[in-house]
Amino acid sequence: MNIARHIALIDELCFRPFPAEHGPSDVGFGGPGHHVAVLEADDGPGGGPARRAVTVDRFEKDRDAVYEVLASRWGDTDPWDPRTGRGETPEPWAWLGARAGVAWVWEVQGTGRWVAVAVADRGPADGIQLLAVVTETAPP
Repeated sequence: MNIARHIALIDELCFRPFPAEHGPSDVGFGGPGHHVAVLEADDGPGGGPARRAVTVDRFEKDRDAVYEVLASRWGDTDPWDPRTGRGETPEPWAWLGARAGVAWVWEVQGTGRWVAVAVADRGPADGIQLLAVVTETAPP
């Protein structure tokens, strides 16, 4: 865990131009109007339920540590639950909602961008990831 490094990357993504096409990037992947950065990742789906639970707990603590820093800057926010959206959910929010049950979300004043930090742990066959999403699309 390196919270300072995570914050520095999120800050950079708030000003980095968005890619013209979907594809991999040096920090994860992106597409028109969004960046997705993998801040931390486990080694994959192996290890069983107990190991998975420990990893999820550790990543949630890291997510919450990032939240504390960003909340001191951009204000406290309620967690975003992708299941509360109505109608069609735009990208990258639909993608994030399929992978994470909750995210911390802020509008970054003066940039026209939104930042979300979440733990992707919904797919038991998938690895667990701590993610940062930076997008110009407001959450639903």
